Amino acid sequence: MKRSLGIKTIIFPTPVLIVGTYDQEGKANAAACAWGGICCSEPAAVAVSFRENRHTYAAILQRKAFTVSIPTEKYMKEADYFGIFSGKTEDKFSSVGLTPVKSEIVDAPYVKEFPLVLECTLLQAVQIGIHTQFIGEIKNVLADESVLNKDGLPDIKKINPLVFDPAIRAYFGIGEYLGLAFSAGKKKKA
Repeated sequence: MKRSLGIKTIIFPTPVLIVGTYDQEGKANAAACAWGGICCSEPAAVAVSFRENRHTYAAILQRKAFTVSIPTEKYMKEADYFGIFSGKTEDKFSSVGLTPVKSEIVDAPYVKEFPLVLECTLLQAVQIGIHTQFIGEIKNVLADESVLNKDGLPDIKKINPLVFDPAIRAYFGIGEYLGLAFSAGKKKKA
């Protein structure tokens, strides 16, 4: 029997995304975002949600661009820091010892030490309630050579991305390989 939990923002897994922007003064900033993910295949697009009072909110609207860097398990503390403190009052990159890199494609920085990066231009901003969802068209994906498989695609086990559990507000790693998508289910057909 299922028990009602009421209205809650719980879905599994929830990715930990680090959104890179430049603010009005041109200072690089990185913000942790758990409310986000791929939202369209054509055009390739990712959505990230922020409240209006966040430093990143104004930066995305002003620059019409952002990046999404995927942190590894190794950088859990740094990723968490990006979500705790505000770029309005400090240089978060310097505080955690990570490196902002200016994108060659969009007007935003990304985190050099994180192995997978989406470079995006702002496609739409949708006010939902207390959050605005920023939909970014993916203009390029960057991946460290060290996390690519033999086919030149990112390998989730080599990346070891962080995932967030919104129910208990905790970080986890990914699990084991279980089977191929769009293939495993075919074995159920009678």
